[in-house]
Amino acid sequence: MKKSLIALIAGTTMLAGCNLAPRYERPVGAVPVALPQGGVYPVAPTDALDVTRIGWRDFFLDDRLRQVIETGLANNRDLRIAAANVLQARAQLKVQRSSLFPTVNAGGTATYTNNIAGAVGGGTGAGVVGAQDVEIYSATAGISAFELDLFGRIRNLSKAAQEQFFASEEAQRSTRISLISEIATAWLTMASDNEQLRLSRETLKTFEETLRLTREQFRIGVGSELEVRQADTNYQGAVNDIAALEASVALDQNALNLLVGTTVPQEQLPTGLSSTPVTRDALPADVSSDVLLRRPDVLRAEHLLIAENANIGAARAAFFPTISLTGTIGTISTALSGLFKSGTFTYTASPGATLPLFDGGQRAGNLAYAKASQVAAVATYEKSIQTAFREVADALAQRGKIGDQVRAQSSRAESAQVAARLSDARFKAGVDSFLTSLDAQRTAYAAEQQLVGTRLTQASNLVELYRSLGGGLADEQQAAGQRSGGAGASATPQN
Repeated sequence: MKKSLIALIAGTTMLAGCNLAPRYERPVGAVPVALPQGGVYPVAPTDALDVTRIGWRDFFLDDRLRQVIETGLANNRDLRIAAANVLQARAQLKVQRSSLFPTVNAGGTATYTNNIAGAVGGGTGAGVVGAQDVEIYSATAGISAFELDLFGRIRNLSKAAQEQFFASEEAQRSTRISLISEIATAWLTMASDNEQLRLSRETLKTFEETLRLTREQFRIGVGSELEVRQADTNYQGAVNDIAALEASVALDQNALNLLVGTTVPQEQLPTGLSSTPVTRDALPADVSSDVLLRRPDVLRAEHLLIAENANIGAARAAFFPTISLTGTIGTISTALSGLFKSGTFTYTASPGATLPLFDGGQRAGNLAYAKASQVAAVATYEKSIQTAFREVADALAQRGKIGDQVRAQSSRAESAQVAARLSDARFKAGVDSFLTSLDAQRTAYAAEQQLVGTRLTQASNLVELYRSLGGGLADEQQAAGQRSGGAGASATPQN
């Protein structure tokens, strides 16, 4: 019996290397090998920066913005949810891996009964022994229904759980990088609206003075009511813009507070959007689309794909016999004092095998589902890369021409301001009509507004380019190393 048991265990150990999961190969060809170049796309200079190696503290130049991002990373609730998801996936991995090892239990029993021979004989008549109390004590340790993983079912389920854990880590990194980008964009939007508000208030003073003069001229009979109405139109338009922008600034602050997870101190809020750069002017040094494979969302999709591969292996293994082992060792005695004496040793071994014969198509359905899920995971992975390619291409296309837009808009705003001053002087000299002067003022006001909007687009484009190329990973990986003390498994390439 012992030899048979040893032979069974040895044989199953030799078979334990069997794995029915398909061999994983990373899908290729979803996007071109190089990012777009030429035409509207910028050419990276020879000293261009690899944004994946630039931490956000080095990328953002404004100290107030750095402080806001730091606060957001400590308080944002979405980031806390992502961190909790990682802990949940890690716990699930531990639970699944535990099936690879037998569960050993120890127990002890004490049984008290009596000999019922007297009852069988109908009483305590002649020749019948009376009832006697019987005591039985036992102490055992053993395993129960431990599945021998001959065909890799449990190992593949553990592999799937491990990849789910890695995917949750990448989701946390993606959330972190997106949060940095969203906070920066919200901060810049508020800066732009504050700049627009400052411009509208300054313009309101000019329109107010013009309205006062036209009313005075109309009062003394020099001007017309038409001129008063035209001047009042400009004035009321500026009043409306101020009211709308004041509301926008309040909404911007609410949005920023939500992203940060707490109220941002007044001293950290932007007061305007000047021409001073808020970020480093970083362009990608490597135009290969391989840079997209380092993005956390793409890595997450790949881990989920590997998990689906493992699930196929587990579903295939369900078609083969399941062999389990139950065994105990212990000691048994009729006296507690003699429980561990010589001759009380006992053991049981109960190997069992189950071969599925008919289940109404359940196993075949599970396998078909696993294969379909793997096909969907391949498409999801390829779409993740295509989405990343499109985001980078869009950011590069805008980056290639935004500088020309800012220069042209700056020159337009400057020319409009000069034209407004000249028109006002010509009107006062009686050369031009009042309508020409008012039109020049409106044009100058609109040009300044558009310049602020173009500067916001330029700053936001740099933030988006930084995010879409995987910027911020250096800081995230450093933070992850500090949290784990430099230990722990990770499937993410360290840059």
